[in-house]
Amino acid sequence: MNKKGKTITLYQKITYLSSCLTQKSIIMIIGIPKEIKNNENRVSLTPGGAKELIKRGHPVYVQHNAGINSGFDDEAYIAAGANILSTIEKVYEIAEMIVKVKEPIEPEYKLIKPNQVVFTYFHFASEKELTYAMIDSKAVCIAYETVEKEDRSLPLLIPMSEVAGRMAIQEGARFLERPQGGKGLLISGVPGVKPAKVLVLGGGVVGSNAAFLAAGMGADVVIADISLPRLRYLSEIMPHNVKTLYSSPHNIEEELPTTDLVIGAVLIPGAKAPHLITREMLKYLRKGSLMVDVAIDQGGCFETSHPTTHTDPQYVVDGIAHYCVANIPGAVPYTSTLALTNATFPYVVALANKGWEQACKEDKSLAKGLNIVKGKVTYPAVAETFGLKYEPIEL
Repeated sequence: MNKKGKTITLYQKITYLSSCLTQKSIIMIIGIPKEIKNNENRVSLTPGGAKELIKRGHPVYVQHNAGINSGFDDEAYIAAGANILSTIEKVYEIAEMIVKVKEPIEPEYKLIKPNQVVFTYFHFASEKELTYAMIDSKAVCIAYETVEKEDRSLPLLIPMSEVAGRMAIQEGARFLERPQGGKGLLISGVPGVKPAKVLVLGGGVVGSNAAFLAAGMGADVVIADISLPRLRYLSEIMPHNVKTLYSSPHNIEEELPTTDLVIGAVLIPGAKAPHLITREMLKYLRKGSLMVDVAIDQGGCFETSHPTTHTDPQYVVDGIAHYCVANIPGAVPYTSTLALTNATFPYVVALANKGWEQACKEDKSLAKGLNIVKGKVTYPAVAETFGLKYEPIEL
């Protein structure tokens, strides 16, 4: 009998015990390597996150100094109960799940093992070599950027998009300065002198954050998008110095002659970004103008874009400066690490507790993060980009 005096049948007991066994967490070894992409200073797990995973029974192995540039030293991880390993090779060797910030780069390809779960930003559509390397690895590749909720929001892309959008304006303002090769403009202007004009292409999270910050600095802002409902919403919430514009080649060309700073903020989840500004269109911009391509992770939305680094962030084409750093939030790693791990941690816990298969069965948004699984391409946009066979994960 139970506490309320009701008889519990044998069937009910068996059902209850079966559910307990089914829900019991597995033990998963988690590896946190130090990011080796140029000037990538973020880390994928805070000491607090490590402590919570360890409390749930999951051993955590952190590479020496993985968090140092984000403000988290080895001692903090040790105090949380994590193990420190001296090399990246040792982390990949021991871990069943690798949690990263940025996509693996060439020195890491050979370290990834069959069936190993790799949870990070991948942006496969812009990296053919990476795509084929992960197919060959036979790993389970779950991409932050394609985890998608029913309302079409991208919960693991949003925090870094917020940072990148604001940083695009901060960096844009800096590179409009004459010592950085710019026009010598103060983005806000001063009484009696006009402010800079900023054109933001894309009204999503990146674009709206860029427009808000530019407006707050006093710039004259135009934000363009192809969604009229989105433009109506933006026109209601944006400050008075932000105007909305339907995005078309003609309308963009009309704006360029009076624009000082262009922010490329277009996103098609998991797919290559479209080129909204061609090389031919650069002639409409005045010399010394600057274009910041936040979409460079997905191939860039300017025809003349190619990835740059924080060490060497810009180059000039036809008199127009291009800033195309592929990991803009890496410049502010403390803020970015906390913002990112706030979003990723619940998914890390689910993957660790349940294993990737069960976690993805129970959470359709997480399942959409599955891009490459054991050599098979399971995300349609990636398959389409490279002409590969698409194999739905349900199969």
